[in-house]
Amino acid sequence: MAYKVRWTPEAEETFDFIIYYLNNRWTEREIINFVTKANHLIDQIAEHPKMFRLSSKRNIRVGFITHQTSLFYQISETENLILLLSFWDNRQDPEKRKY
Repeated sequence: MAYKVRWTPEAEETFDFIIYYLNNRWTEREIINFVTKANHLIDQIAEHPKMFRLSSKRNIRVGFITHQTSLFYQISETENLILLLSFWDNRQDPEKRKY
C-alpha cells in the first residue's frame, strides 16, 4: 500500500524556486523534464519509502531527482505518510543545508 504524500510549505517554496530558476535559464522542455522526474521520484518514495539513504540528520532521507537536485523527506510509519521537507540544489554550499 502506498503512503500518502504531504508537502511542507518549505518543500513547496524550494520546488517553486527551482522551477523559477529553470524558467529563467533554460527552456520549457527542461522544466517539464524536471517536474516529470520529481513526480516519478515522489511516486517511488510513496511505494518504497526506505529506498533512499538517511541524511546526516536523524530520520530524514534524501533522494536524488537529478545530479543537481535532491529531495529531503521524512517517513511517518504510524500515519502511512511521507512528508516532503525540502528540495535542494546540490551545487549550493552544503554547510547551508538544513537537513
